[in-house]
Amino acid sequence: MFEIYQSESTKKFHFRLKAGNGEIILTGQGYKDKGGCENGVDSVKTNGTDESKFEIKEAKDGRHYFVLKAGNGQIIGQSQMYKSESGLKNGIASVGKNCTTDKIKDLT
Repeated sequence: MFEIYQSESTKKFHFRLKAGNGEIILTGQGYKDKGGCENGVDSVKTNGTDESKFEIKEAKDGRHYFVLKAGNGQIIGQSQMYKSESGLKNGIASVGKNCTTDKIKDLT
């Protein structure tokens, strides 16, 4: 399920994709308006099933995370930090499994 929410501090709109167990598996950037955020959700739906759109990155502390990119190379969303490679790969698979949902909860 996708959730759309607005940051109280920045007033920007964000989305997050949750797995069936409620865990957040992908978080989007901040958007000035809700329409841009909804377009971000649509982009996740379009690109989230294509493993070539994921890029694995390493944080300064050595943990890994992934980003999902659109066809133009722009980052759509980012995962949490993972301690293991298997957890990271499971996260990518979970995005692919859950991104096609039509469930969008609007928290704004």
